[in-house]
Amino acid sequence: MKTKFHLVLLHVIAVVLSFQQFSDGKVMMEYIGATGRPVTFDPVPIDDGVDFHFILSFAIDADASGNPQNGNFSPYWASTLTPDAVSSIKARHPNVKALASLSGWSLGGTVLRWYTPANPNLWISNAFSSLKSIITTYHLDGIDIDYENFPRHNESFGYCIGELITMLKNQSVITVATIAPFYITVLPYIDLFNRYGDVIDYVNHQFYTDKVKTPQGYLKAFQLRVEQFDKEKVLPAYEVNGRGIQGDAFFDALALLQRNGFDVNGVMIYSADASASDNYYYEKRSQAFLLNSTSV
Repeated sequence: MKTKFHLVLLHVIAVVLSFQQFSDGKVMMEYIGATGRPVTFDPVPIDDGVDFHFILSFAIDADASGNPQNGNFSPYWASTLTPDAVSSIKARHPNVKALASLSGWSLGGTVLRWYTPANPNLWISNAFSSLKSIITTYHLDGIDIDYENFPRHNESFGYCIGELITMLKNQSVITVATIAPFYITVLPYIDLFNRYGDVIDYVNHQFYTDKVKTPQGYLKAFQLRVEQFDKEKVLPAYEVNGRGIQGDAFFDALALLQRNGFDVNGVMIYSADASASDNYYYEKRSQAFLLNSTSV
């Protein structure tokens, strides 16, 4: 005989399973908060049929002047993206996750660089502790790795970042980890992925930096990147009012990827800060494409 508790439990399991079936593994990644504008989550269109990941930009292991802090990270994203705001958007949309992106290009006028720690294990320990605090405070689910400048010798990057992600996952601090290489930085990220690919969930390759303007050029770039990483993890990317392919040609490129045998199960957009000016057209179109696309 089923008790009331068992009936409630069965209902919860059914809801979870139905949601997983509905989302069907489609993922939308959206960077937010990097420009300093008072951007919020609320106006961003979120379709409940996709797994929607907001990537807060950025958590940086530097002080306000850009001086390295040996793995002690602080949040520098828009002040409007508060812990309460994260909790609220996740409560309204159970399919939403929030990640902290690490580093980015610059802090104010200071270009940020990966630096070789004097003691890599101390850097990892500091990074784990400081990020765990940020993740707990802001109710985050993961991290995105976006270091964009490297010294000639950067052998420590793969080890430090790979061990950091592994530790955060093994101790259940995060459930998702992504990396964001682009054409200049691809080599250290390939090294990282080759060594720690099992703990990396998605590759947010910045295809808009590959200087491709046409669907055919996008296809060629995508073919290269999936050879370097993993075709199941690489997401096509778009920069709103920015570089690379622009306008509806991006969706022509997505359709071309499908016709050439690639499952387009996700999209990365940079960024929500820029999207307000066109009423989030690309977020809407991208989610519609994902929900109407089929595996090949």
